[in-house]
Amino acid sequence: MRQDMTQTDAEPRLSPVYWRLWWATGINTVGDGAFAAAVPLLAVTITRDPRLVSVVSAATYLPWLLLSLPAGALVDRYDRVGLMWRSQAIQAVIVSVIAVLAAFGHIGIPVLAIMAFGLGACEIVFANAAQAILPDIVADPLLHRANGHQQTITAIGYQFLGPPIGSLLFAVAVALPFGMDAGSFALSAALLATLPRRRRRRIEHPPMRMAIADGLRWLARHRLLRTLAVLLGVNTFCGQLGNVTLVLLATRTLHLDARGYGLLLAGAAIGSLLGGLVSARVVNRVGALPALLTALATNVVVFVGIGLSPNAIVLGALLAVNGFVITLWSIVTVSLRQQIVPSEMLGRVNSVYKMLGWGLIPLGALTGGLVAHAFGLRAPYPVAGVLRGIVLLVAMPVLIRAMRDR
Repeated sequence: MRQDMTQTDAEPRLSPVYWRLWWATGINTVGDGAFAAAVPLLAVTITRDPRLVSVVSAATYLPWLLLSLPAGALVDRYDRVGLMWRSQAIQAVIVSVIAVLAAFGHIGIPVLAIMAFGLGACEIVFANAAQAILPDIVADPLLHRANGHQQTITAIGYQFLGPPIGSLLFAVAVALPFGMDAGSFALSAALLATLPRRRRRRIEHPPMRMAIADGLRWLARHRLLRTLAVLLGVNTFCGQLGNVTLVLLATRTLHLDARGYGLLLAGAAIGSLLGGLVSARVVNRVGALPALLTALATNVVVFVGIGLSPNAIVLGALLAVNGFVITLWSIVTVSLRQQIVPSEMLGRVNSVYKMLGWGLIPLGALTGGLVAHAFGLRAPYPVAGVLRGIVLLVAMPVLIRAMRDR
């Protein structure tokens, strides 16, 4: 039974169980936003080489390529609530170590990259379980709304509140934003541990390798989700190709300080926040297919524009538009997976989808560092935008047919 709605004569409402998950997400993402702003600032205090800065970003996302498939099998095999709070608790420990090392000045790029890899590994388990558990506590008609609320609180915490706080704390003391993130992980884990466990039927699970193969086959046979996964892979590769040196573009080319960089990220969050608030209405009004195509096409134009930005104001405005269309894309595609994929397969299919979609992020980060080193700090964004446009033109006929068939 799904604990999905409070049934009344009025409009269906999201359940208290969902709102506990929402609060945990909000607490965690504020700390994560502070961490996301502080890590590149810490990296550029260690080195000014864009290739080394890109290594830290690549290490964060490398687990999506290496560990996504077994993580998905774990999510379908074990209690999802337990996986969520335990992964957050481990992340709290890792970030605490970073805070201590940073406070005493004993952290370098290799150590930072190793810690980033550990955080990314935990994030795979948490993110997969969090998406897989949502259809268990939210009815299908409310999934767009629930995902919109999740994206909104993520934008508020990770992009709007967290980065300015992180950059300000970093300016006071290097270790402070990392200590804050550790505390947010601990609070989130404590709240997630109170979520009710779903009673699952006792079934004989296949061997891990066979379970992973089932997820691969399921996605390979579904043309719509397979196409979206490939598009996501290209978009995240290009996104990281551009964004990996954003901190250098902001601080060295546009001459922003740590506070200015945090405010720039907050500007990007405004677009994500607006996207989380209105995306469900946009989809209901124009339909999923036009929303997807508009988001993808806008993304191409925005990335070319970011590389040509003459000042921080223009850059911040373009980042805001980028945040809006990314949120719109995310809400539509996440909701589609939750509606289409059977619950008992959702963890494994999500893991394959994310491996295809996020597995190229480390390569994108390293490519962005090389492009910036060879052609300048502005070059990665136009290169990424043009590549996105070419792939969108190739994939568009397939995507349109698949969406219409559904």
